[in-house]
Amino acid sequence: MIPNCKLLLKKHWVNQTLKRKTLGINLSTNNKMGTYLITGANRGIGLEFCRQLQQRGDHVIAVCRKASPELFELDVSIETDVDLTSDRDVKRLVKKLDYQQLDVLINNAAIVERFSLENLDIDSIRRQFEVNAIAPLRLTHALLPNLKTGSKLILITSRMGSIDDNTSGGSYGYRMSKVALCMAGKSLSIDLKPKNIAVAILHPGLVKTRMTNFTPNGITPEQSVKGLIARIDQLNLENTGTFWHSNGEVLPW
Repeated sequence: MIPNCKLLLKKHWVNQTLKRKTLGINLSTNNKMGTYLITGANRGIGLEFCRQLQQRGDHVIAVCRKASPELFELDVSIETDVDLTSDRDVKRLVKKLDYQQLDVLINNAAIVERFSLENLDIDSIRRQFEVNAIAPLRLTHALLPNLKTGSKLILITSRMGSIDDNTSGGSYGYRMSKVALCMAGKSLSIDLKPKNIAVAILHPGLVKTRMTNFTPNGITPEQSVKGLIARIDQLNLENTGTFWHSNGEVLPW
């Protein structure tokens, strides 16, 4: 439970409004910065995306189910109470954005639930497909009118979504959902290329976050996102549809 969540949200909204009035600008149309929409923005990699992009001067729209105190501390626009598996919530988000143009859409939200072959949970597999594969496609489709010539679409996937790289088995729901996301990304790169919209399919690396139980073998979110942003900045129509590691390595399908 987030303490004083409503108070924090109101304070954040007031601060954003006052800043816009004081500067005399509309953050969504300031052509000196890019506009990024990031899902799963309340913690981990999504939160670090918000932090680094805001620090370099981009306008960030942070989308999440429940905002965190750390997210409220950032100078970003927050859209909370958004369940990306809900058509109603996605339609409500689209309506609030009101055709605001997006330079970059980062589909980052995901879940992982670990079950072995011996204790396979079919409902868990369905749930991971819904969140990890279908929800990003649902949101992308809904926000197509917000993407313009030169916009970029980013899908945060995982190396565990590589068929060729699977040497350890297991993790059926997560692996299968991430393979599906990679396939969606490849098709999107083909379908959106005529619209001059480039697509990147990105693996963040093994990162010390709650999703990985803060593994001591992982890199920090700061290191991961620095690499991911570099891949996004280098994305163009010539390399659209590439499956990259955050370090720049092209990964096998």
